[in-house]
Amino acid sequence: MPDSPARHLALQGASNFRDLGGYPTSDGRATRWRHIFRSNHLGQLTAADVEIVRALGVRSAFDFRGVEERAAGVCVVNEITVHSLPIEPTVVAALRAELAEGRLTAPVALELMRESYRNYVRHNTHSFRALFGHLLEDRAPLVIHCTAGKDRTGFASALILHALGVADEVIAEDYLLTNQHYRRDASNASDLPADVLDAIGGVEASYLGAAFEAVSNEYGGLETYLRDGLKLGTPEQTALKARYLQS
Repeated sequence: MPDSPARHLALQGASNFRDLGGYPTSDGRATRWRHIFRSNHLGQLTAADVEIVRALGVRSAFDFRGVEERAAGVCVVNEITVHSLPIEPTVVAALRAELAEGRLTAPVALELMRESYRNYVRHNTHSFRALFGHLLEDRAPLVIHCTAGKDRTGFASALILHALGVADEVIAEDYLLTNQHYRRDASNASDLPADVLDAIGGVEASYLGAAFEAVSNEYGGLETYLRDGLKLGTPEQTALKARYLQS
């Protein structure tokens, strides 16, 4: 469709701001454009960025950042109501602990990333459940974000697309778009080795795979996780599709 809106909105202060619209679903429909956005945090938007976000009509943000992260980058768009769904970051502290013990390598960093994704399922399902509760109230256009918009936001986006009936391979493609668009903040965790920063500065299919492996281990499968973990039974999934799929 040549007239489709841009998926990636190249904001100066949020390099990873993307639209979840236009993805085909199993029932022959597609996700609605300009309803759900995913992004890195909104604390460094320029005046021009703010005008773009205002023009999109975004009024709600669902923020997975922890307490200190939120304080360091408060949303600069006054019209946006921010709903905090905190998942405290653990990876950098774990990396520094490995560094102090002399054990830190890029493979160790990759495994710590995968473990953090498993913990989204084991320990943070309540935050993702709360997100779906908000989505069912239809607050679109809305944006989902964390700090980088790639891990907590990446898993949340994958769950949304799954619930809407998007195919696994398309979900994986959306997830990996971060590697094309996200520009790392050079000041973050600069005490860590370059190969480790590379490992944590992007996304890998194995990270998302680790989360879904935990879904299988903890819940027996994705449909059970949607129903029991996220409280998305058939009526809720039908309602989500009515809101966020093109008719």
